[in-house]
Formats: sequence, structure tokens, C-alpha cells
Amino acid sequence: MSEASTGSGSSTGTAERYDTGRAVLLATVAALGGFLFGFDTAVINGAVVAIREKFGMGAGLTGFAVSSALLGCALGAWLAGRIADKQGRIRVMLIAAVLFTASAIGSGLAVGPWDLIAWRLVGGLGVGAASVIAPAYIAEISPASIRGRLGSLQQLAIVTGIFVALLSDYALATAAGGAAEQLWLGLEAWRWMFMTEAIPAVAYGVMALQIPESPRYLVAQGEEKTARQVLGQVLKSGIDERLREIRRTAAREARSSFSDLRGPVLGLLPIVWVGILLSMFQQFVGINVIFYYSSTLWQQVGFSEADSLQQTVITSVTNIVVTVVAISLVDKVGRRPLLLVGSAGMVLSLGVLAFTFASAPIVDGEPALEGAAGPTALVAANLFVVFFGVSWGPVVWVLLGEMFNNRIRASALGLAAAVQWLSNFAISTTFPALASVGLGLAYGLYTAFALLSFLFVLRFVKETKGRQLEDME
Repeated sequence: MSEASTGSGSSTGTAERYDTGRAVLLATVAALGGFLFGFDTAVINGAVVAIREKFGMGAGLTGFAVSSALLGCALGAWLAGRIADKQGRIRVMLIAAVLFTASAIGSGLAVGPWDLIAWRLVGGLGVGAASVIAPAYIAEISPASIRGRLGSLQQLAIVTGIFVALLSDYALATAAGGAAEQLWLGLEAWRWMFMTEAIPAVAYGVMALQIPESPRYLVAQGEEKTARQVLGQVLKSGIDERLREIRRTAAREARSSFSDLRGPVLGLLPIVWVGILLSMFQQFVGINVIFYYSSTLWQQVGFSEADSLQQTVITSVTNIVVTVVAISLVDKVGRRPLLLVGSAGMVLSLGVLAFTFASAPIVDGEPALEGAAGPTALVAANLFVVFFGVSWGPVVWVLLGEMFNNRIRASALGLAAAVQWLSNFAISTTFPALASVGLGLAYGLYTAFALLSFLFVLRFVKETKGRQLEDME
């Protein structure tokens, strides 16, 4: 295990020494929930066309089947914070692992659209819980000076999960000769796409049992001796000071509830609104349209199923690479500058997509990307992923894990994450209808939201780099 230190990690200005390897290990295990989060939400990408044909679904029901998991995500996120405060962070991880496993098997064996939707909702509960508990746990065990990088592991895990889901979709569809074709045991390839999630889900549950409970939860439960031991696994100095600060804030946290989120701005505290709007803008730029519908989209404008799935896998690889870049920058450059650069880049790339689709000729009711239009759209889509992946993807999760003080963190994070999933649901559900009117309209709206996100960060988002969680007021 490596050891590092910083001179700015303490509220008193004293040097903070920590075990980098141990901190990374704990954060990585917690972030496995993010892997399942990404896998569960993206795995349906390669199965959309096959499911639509299998169950004879129209555009509206197809959109709801794809996005139904997001309703479960919103509920899971809302409940996870409260359960985590009462039962602990590790128990929430175990609950999420069980939900992921059940959803994977149930979705793969679905006999109609409505039981598929029901199992997707179950998986959504797990995703929502993981989306809250991973950033909260990582923030609570991380030294301040590397908290941004460790918090970004959540997004790295998410995009890796997306990549693995899309890669497995591609491999299974290729092996069967198409997502709708039979593969093993007389089951179609799309069914195996869902069921493969059971493997990482079980692994997540097993590994969650190997990591310690959050020291902040332990202090709130009066288990200071155990909390000291957990802190000692990561910190090499300043343990007494950190424990004292946790004890001070935990005393207030123990008396908190959702009523503590109330404030003078439309009924909520200003910082809670900042978290909510960060969550909304992260989704309103349309990033998940790329990961939920990209293979269908590229087929719609003339690419083959195999080529469309291949393009989707390439896009997910791009997302992983730029997330690694973000991890290297977030504690050096800061959260706010990355968000501003990302918003500006998304405005440009989404604007190109909107113009390309809006100006494409319509053939048999669908836009046809002729000549240079096809490569232009592919490049613009991947640039959009680049700018999102280096900024809004990881940075929003970092901020949500650290921007709230200890008294309201779990409740505020749960609310912000629930709003994020509802926003995701709104964008994902409306995309098929918008696309039927015109892809130029859809991407034009996403461009407008990207511009608004830039103005929002410029005016309302404050920098949190290097500050202790106990100092967030």
C-alpha cells in the first residue's frame, strides 16, 4: 500500500497523511454498484429492436419499456438515503445486489412487455440505491485531497458497466446471428443479454461484505472504537481530529430528517436546489439517449445492426477513456472549470448533431445521412460523449457526494438522485416521440439545455476542491 500526504486536507491546515492504496480499494468496491448501475441501464440497448418485435410493441410502449427502470431508480434513490442512515451503508449495498440479481434473471425470462417492465423496475430500485450509496460511502471514507479522484471512480465504474453491457450485447447478438435469434437453451440472444448481469451482481454482494462500514455511520451509532479502526485503515495521521469533527457533525445529523432540507427558496435550501439542478442538467443534455437508443438510432439512419452495435461499443470505449482523464484532472483543475468546459463543448457537438439531422433528406419516413453527413454525425456524437465524460458525467457525482454538509447529506443526495432519475425517465421516454417528429428537434432541445447548464454553473455552482466534508456548510 502506498502512502501519501497533503498540506491542505485538514480544516486546521495540518498535513494529512493517508494510505492511498487502501482508500482506492475501499472506493473501488463501493463503486462496483456504479458498474451495475451502468450495466443495468445500458444492457437494453442491444435488445430494443428484438423486444419490440417479439412483443409487438409500438413506439410509446417501447419507450416506456426502455425507461421504466428509471422510475424504480428514482424510488430506490429516494429510499436509499433513509435506509443507509438507519441500517448502514453496507446493508444498502447488499440489498442492491439482491435486486440486481433478481432483475437480471426475471428480465431474461420475461414472457410479455408488462412483466419485463416489472422486472426492469426491480432492477431500477437497485440502480437507484447504488447511485446514492456509492458516492456517499466514497466521500465518507476518502481523504479530502483525493476525494474528487476517488469519487470519480463511481463514474468510471458506470461507464465501464455501460461498455461491458454493450460489448456483451454485441458478442451475444453476433454469436446468435442477431439479437432476436436463439442462442443457448432455446432462448433468444436478447434474453441472455439481461441474464449476464447476474454474474457481476453476485460479485458485488460478496465484495460488499469485505469492506468496513462508513466511519460517519459508526459514530452516529455510538461505535466510535470501530470508527477509529476504520479511519486508521485509510488515515496515517489526524485520526483524533477527524473523529472529533465527525462526532460534532454526527450529533446534529442524528436529529435530522427530510424536513431539514426545507429552506427559503421555493421550500428548499439553496444548496439543495443546486444539487437538484445539477442532476437535471446532467440528464437534460440527452446523454442517455446515446446509451439507450444509439444502436436503434444508427440503424434508423441506414447502418446495419452489426455496424450500429459496433459504433455503440466504440462510443462506450471513448466514454471510459475520457472518464479516466477526468479522474486525473478533477482534484487539480477543480470541479467548476471542468463543468464549464464540458457544457461549452456539448453545446457545439449537440448543435452539429441537430443541424445534421435537421438538414438530412427524408427517405421512407426516416432521415438519410448521405455522403459526409454520416461520418459527421458519428464524430459529433462521440465528441458529445467526450465533453460529457470529462465533465458532467463524473463531476456531478463527485459534487453530490461532497457538497452537502453531514447533517443533510444522505437526505439531500437521495432527493437529488431521485430527481436525476426522473429527469432521465423524462428524456428517455420522450425521445422516441421526438424522434418521430424529427431528430433535429430532439437534439436541438438538448443543445439548448447544454447552453443553460453553462449559465447555471457560471452563476450558482461553487468550488469544493480540497475541503473536508465537515467544513461543508
